[in-house]
Amino acid sequence: MKSQVSAAQLRRRLGRADLRAVPESRRALRELLRHWGTPEQSAVAELLTSELVTNALVHTDHEAVLTATVGPRRLRVEVRDFAAREPRPRMPCTDDGTHGRGLVLVESLADGWGVRKHGVGKSVWFELGADAAA
Repeated sequence: MKSQVSAAQLRRRLGRADLRAVPESRRALRELLRHWGTPEQSAVAELLTSELVTNALVHTDHEAVLTATVGPRRLRVEVRDFAAREPRPRMPCTDDGTHGRGLVLVESLADGWGVRKHGVGKSVWFELGADAAA
């Protein structure tokens, strides 16, 4: 797994079905957010990032790319995969364990989120505002 961290951006290629990328992505994001927002906002960002990374690795049979950008007004996290199927939030069944909650969490905790189609695949993204983190 290759990663690159600058003052304002993290970009990481995630190997196909490599779930070790989930905690590694959280750690890298935590380092990027070291001077951004409150510990609570950082924890929300880590949780939502791990949900997007997990979804991309579990629900596709492809690699993915994580990009997190810290700007003066917001944090934007995007996970691009190379599968055409578009994700949709769904309420989990009680016998479903922890499955099915990822996008529901993203939808309820992020200031904004969405799906952007690419020629091959899509990006699922979320944003957290800096004023909420200040």
